[in-house]
Amino acid sequence: MRYISTRGGMDPVRFREAVIIGQAPDGGLLMPEFLPDVSSDLEGWRGLAFEDLAFEVVRLFADDIDDVVLKKILKDAFETFASEDTIPLVQLDGLNVLELFHGPTLAFKDVALQVLGGLFEHILGRQSGSLNILGATSGDTGSAAIAAVRGRPNIDIFVLFPDGRTSLMQELQMTTVLDDNVHCLGIEGTFDDCQELMKSIFNDLAFKEKYRLGAVNSVNWARVVVQVVYYIYAALKFKEPVSFSVPTGNFGNVFAGYLARSMGVPIDRLVLATNKNDILARFFETGTYALGTVQHTLSPSMDIQVASNFERFLYLYFNGDSERLVEFLETFYERGSAKVDHVDSVEPLFLATSVGEEETVETIKSTYASHGYVLDPHSAVGVAAASRFKLTSPLISLATAHPAKFPDAVNEAIGKDVATHAKLKKLVSHATRKTVLAADELAVKNYLTENAR
Repeated sequence: MRYISTRGGMDPVRFREAVIIGQAPDGGLLMPEFLPDVSSDLEGWRGLAFEDLAFEVVRLFADDIDDVVLKKILKDAFETFASEDTIPLVQLDGLNVLELFHGPTLAFKDVALQVLGGLFEHILGRQSGSLNILGATSGDTGSAAIAAVRGRPNIDIFVLFPDGRTSLMQELQMTTVLDDNVHCLGIEGTFDDCQELMKSIFNDLAFKEKYRLGAVNSVNWARVVVQVVYYIYAALKFKEPVSFSVPTGNFGNVFAGYLARSMGVPIDRLVLATNKNDILARFFETGTYALGTVQHTLSPSMDIQVASNFERFLYLYFNGDSERLVEFLETFYERGSAKVDHVDSVEPLFLATSVGEEETVETIKSTYASHGYVLDPHSAVGVAAASRFKLTSPLISLATAHPAKFPDAVNEAIGKDVATHAKLKKLVSHATRKTVLAADELAVKNYLTENAR
């Protein structure tokens, strides 16, 4: 399996190199030259444990990694999860919830990032090299990435996050990690500012090469392919096609579902659920991708306007035509909006909608009242969005974070202290470390120059 850039400006590379490169040298994102058809494998995969299914799926994309090595990387990754099922499917009188938050940082990002950390260590070990990971986070990616690489030899990690715009628990999960190879950078701005800084620095190819910068965000293909696994795992729990409701901000999670469907997995519809930051919902409703102002919400990990993984979808939508993709992106960045030609045929697989704050709170409250089940605000956005559509297939809502990561919003909605977790309670008393920087590329580069391995 080889990987190419969505923008067409690089020679194909194998999986190992794709993992280390992260973002393509031409500014694009890496995609496999083709997607394997797994439809004939599904029945044989039914009933596999999550770890075993992950091996069967990931090996299709990582055929330059020895099977024994890949199995160990996956085993080590999923041993960090607190649930025996890794990602249990909870059935609540018609409401099916796929709990993706049982990893070290209690967020769905752990599923892929624990694997990515192992991949980094293995690949760098073979190369006798080092890597400086640069990432941007709206809340959960940062802590999950830090948990994946903290203390690992030959890896330093630099995480940009919008200072004061994550939940307290999300920040503490990053800033209480005091390992020497961990650098938490609070940026005076929004997540979009953080993401734009990261992209701009990666596009400085001389700087990227000099400091051996690697990506841990969902721009890294390895992140996406591991997320494909849980769509297959959940779909195989049913004997008929299923639908998923996916709270999304950066489009990586729901894009993994789109890929699973494209590979032959029986997925009926994907409900794309955004909060008030609704650029993606508006695109699938109107065909126009138009920049708005980032709004601070109860679901901060989705407080995003420019969704980095959306470029991968557009590449497939334009049938691999990199020139059309680049033209669309240039128009968007120049004018703040860009439009596709045929709105009705954008992608009927998606049902997109935006959920406001009041409905998020009410969904947390009503779900607890009806089922005794506690949703975090992001997962509540997914449940609320799904309720707007009449679906004929079984619906699976993705629970992307443990409610204890957002205790103020959850406890206020329910009216009592239910959003707790022993691991998070301890963080409040721990020492913290972070560096606050202006949303300025030179400021971040200077920090990297002084601190990179």
